[in-house]
Amino acid sequence: MRFGPVPLAEAEGCILAHTLRLSTGGGTKILKKGTTLDASALATLREAGRAEVIAARLESGDVPEDEAAQRLGEALLGPLLARSRAATGRVNILADAAGLFVVDESMIHRLNRLDESLTIATLPNYTPVSAKEMLATVKVIPFSAPASVLSLAEMVARGGRALAVHPFRPLKVGLVLSELPGLKDSILEGTIEATQDRITALSGTLLPPLRCRHEEGAIAEALGKLKRQAAELLLVAGASAVVDRRDAGPGAITRAGGRIEHFGMPVDPGNLICLGELGGIPAMVLPGCARSPKLNGFDWVLQRLFAGLPVTGRDIAGMGVGGLLKEIETRPLPREQAASQPSSGTPPRRPRQVAALILAAGRSRRMAPLNKLLVTDKAGVPMVARVVSNVLDSRARPVIAVTGYEAARVEEALAGRPVRIVQTEDYADGLSGSLKAGLAALPPEAEGVLICLGDMPLVTGAMLDRMLAVFDPEEGRSIVMPTFRGKQGNPMLWSREYLPEMLAITGDVGARHLAGKYADRVVEVEMSDDAVLRDFDTTDALKLAPDFNRP
Repeated sequence: MRFGPVPLAEAEGCILAHTLRLSTGGGTKILKKGTTLDASALATLREAGRAEVIAARLESGDVPEDEAAQRLGEALLGPLLARSRAATGRVNILADAAGLFVVDESMIHRLNRLDESLTIATLPNYTPVSAKEMLATVKVIPFSAPASVLSLAEMVARGGRALAVHPFRPLKVGLVLSELPGLKDSILEGTIEATQDRITALSGTLLPPLRCRHEEGAIAEALGKLKRQAAELLLVAGASAVVDRRDAGPGAITRAGGRIEHFGMPVDPGNLICLGELGGIPAMVLPGCARSPKLNGFDWVLQRLFAGLPVTGRDIAGMGVGGLLKEIETRPLPREQAASQPSSGTPPRRPRQVAALILAAGRSRRMAPLNKLLVTDKAGVPMVARVVSNVLDSRARPVIAVTGYEAARVEEALAGRPVRIVQTEDYADGLSGSLKAGLAALPPEAEGVLICLGDMPLVTGAMLDRMLAVFDPEEGRSIVMPTFRGKQGNPMLWSREYLPEMLAITGDVGARHLAGKYADRVVEVEMSDDAVLRDFDTTDALKLAPDFNRP
């Protein structure tokens, strides 16, 4: 690949290296970085008075960036892995199921050292992930990659399993709680609750816990009962911390016919853990910190066991790097979030404050004489009310609804919901009128705005929260767009920085064209179904809407 200044007479077919804002007789035109220069683009450049451009010219043996990213992404795929479409030399690798993400670190290092043109970035090894979560990103650094290097990278990637998701199994877990005189019931109840939350979050089931004396024989008897109840994982929470392989908890495992694999671990908190097995079933004596929902070494072992990965003494001894967790402020493990809880890292940053704007002012011309927003589902809930309820299920606040046409009826349909109503008299001007009225009502502290359409009732609060989770203007993710199988959908999330340009929009159009203008700041979030593509603005479309009455 050749790179540098290219006279316009020789630039056709070259790739523009930098975005250009050009003043022409027809106004300002923008040519984006990565544009392949054709006759029209060259004419624009000439009209703007340019004699040359900085561009890349591919040569024989060069593979264009998107093709190279797609090929390497394909080579990295395996069971329970998917990829996004290639764009700007990038392909993301996604999980197809919740589980434990495992990386062959030596293979990733080898691929990254082949050539500076090809890079792969991944989540940390042994990270719990949720379905559709991004695991890795392939990025081609220049506008192309050498074909010989790419072929070698594909061969290396297909020669092993660089990336893998091991799905969590629905294990039955038995818990023994030993007691000493004076031990408060609240401590035992807290231990059961924390353990229950961990097990449920990993798709398991906690059998009714057994309480017994803090004696080797009593604990061994309880373990035997749980084993007969078909427990697939055995846990002992001792009344006092285990301090030796021959203490009551480990002794009970061996007395019941099992063995101890490893005592202690180089993870803090979590040092005093004891791992063994009883009749082929993993058995653990828990460290005292396991009574707390905060992240500790027990979580790391538990996640691997639920993912079907063997855990040996050697594995535990290898957890020391990154194992200093004591000063890390970690979150509890709410059940719906634990599958994506990071195994270690810095404290979670404060969530961005994002408002939600629901456009519900249109005249519904394509469904006349019906007002599509007031069409009810089989439970009698109007479409616009369903949309508002879904948005309220998300973290976005405040929620603002813009009304206009038949405003009184629409507002009546939203009565009782904690949503702010803004009326616009300009709804006949089209989408831009509703958009401006809503944007003008945004609170000054809102860092972003989620623009939702009143005729998309299938988009859930969980989908919106997935978009909110990746929004970070400081890291260049200032426009968030949902996709399904590569097709771009709605709603969209915008940083506050775009408000001046959005307020200047006229006519029956929204702000989507700005995503093209600022393509390098867009992040796509792939969804698991097509809800983000489905609006219901015609009678034919409504016939395909689940749970809604047919006109």
